[in-house]
Amino acid sequence: MENSSSDRIDLEELRYLSLFQDLTGAMAYRCISDNESNRVFYLVSKNDLGKAIGKDGKNVKSLSKILNKNIEIVEYSDKIEQMAKNLFPGITILKVDLIDKDNTKALYIKVKDDEKGKAIGKEGKNVKRAKIILSKLYNIEKVVIK
Repeated sequence: MENSSSDRIDLEELRYLSLFQDLTGAMAYRCISDNESNRVFYLVSKNDLGKAIGKDGKNVKSLSKILNKNIEIVEYSDKIEQMAKNLFPGITILKVDLIDKDNTKALYIKVKDDEKGKAIGKEGKNVKRAKIILSKLYNIEKVVIK
């Protein structure tokens, strides 16, 4: 998939990436800010996940304190289906469909019926996270849990 102008990293995110790498020793593929929810997402490779989080979440806590933001570390994948699965840890994802209609990309994620609420999250928090990250990476404009 091609990247768009929404994929550009701003100076703040560049600063967050540098701090993350200095503090954790882990390489982050990407950092995405969600100022509306006061969150910063770091996308890291599977191999760097443990290093990024730190023993007992030490690195996440330190970053959170320094930046005064909630920190979330997500395993990165360049495959959209796997990335969608990584954004919903602990949820059984049955199917991921990407629909590109009228230049609008939507991702439909089918989960087990009894896990829908958990997938959506309190006040839609998990869906918002998925939408923010997937829109930056793949221009996805809509994320729907089915």
